[in-house]
Amino acid sequence: MIRRFGEVIERAVSLPDRRIAVARAEHGEVLRAVEDARRLDIASSILVGDADAVRRELLAAGLQPAHYEIVHAPTPEEAAVTAVRLVAEGQADTLMKGMLDTNVLLHAVLDHDHGLRAGRILSHVGLVETDRYPKLLAITDGGLVIHPDLDTKEQILRNALDVTRALGVETAKVAVIAAKEKATPRMPATMDAAALATRPIPGALVAGPLAVDNAIDPASAALKGITHPVAGDADVLLMPCIESGNVCYKTLMFLGRAQGAGLVVGGRRPMVVTSRADDELARLNSIALAVLVGAAQAAADAAAPPATGADR
Repeated sequence: MIRRFGEVIERAVSLPDRRIAVARAEHGEVLRAVEDARRLDIASSILVGDADAVRRELLAAGLQPAHYEIVHAPTPEEAAVTAVRLVAEGQADTLMKGMLDTNVLLHAVLDHDHGLRAGRILSHVGLVETDRYPKLLAITDGGLVIHPDLDTKEQILRNALDVTRALGVETAKVAVIAAKEKATPRMPATMDAAALATRPIPGALVAGPLAVDNAIDPASAALKGITHPVAGDADVLLMPCIESGNVCYKTLMFLGRAQGAGLVVGGRRPMVVTSRADDELARLNSIALAVLVGAAQAAADAAAPPATGADR
């Protein structure tokens, strides 16, 4: 089981070279992150965007354009479509968001004919490492799904398992978060949490409702008499809404000085989608994590039985 981002990077380095298609790559922070990934042998990159601007930004960052394949796409929309096509056609393994609006990228990803749909919803997983917790902690969804209903929360949970499996977690401990531990109709999030805890989800041990403190702190759980195996030892925090997920992740990043990574999962391949305020290390962590998740998905695809005519 991988417990720290350093181990994520080590594992990614050990895998065969992967390729990232970066949509709208002309930004220094993005380019420095993909250069770090190239230098560490984590992944090579195809830089999609205005070719002249990409070369200028590479030179301004002290990097060599000759180290990269650059594909000209002058507008954000063209860059998104081109990068998605590279992944869909197998020329790249992972998609990375550069300096463009997430909605522009998702529009291309969700295209029926040329996108990366996999029959699931897309959701965001933030992964954090903090000195106060003994392993990596996934927080979902703080970036895409605004007000998920019960069934959508189950789909978000299942998507998060793509990440925990890639980290070597055989059975992920999932805490369904609410403001209190008892289900009450006056707080719908608690009712959803209690319902999710009864659903059989392969690869997950689910508990809820749990407040954040007793999901990640054994002493807090013991104080409240909560003895569930997830209590105090969660791998995943399934948040009740996008606001709570976003606040939790960013509070850990900025006040807790945590390391982080961000992926969109649920498609045919993972997408590196970080905040514009994320630093170079968060982008590098995200690239390495995407390599692990993408490799796990590719292995699962290869092991799956061929689709029959009825499945296509």
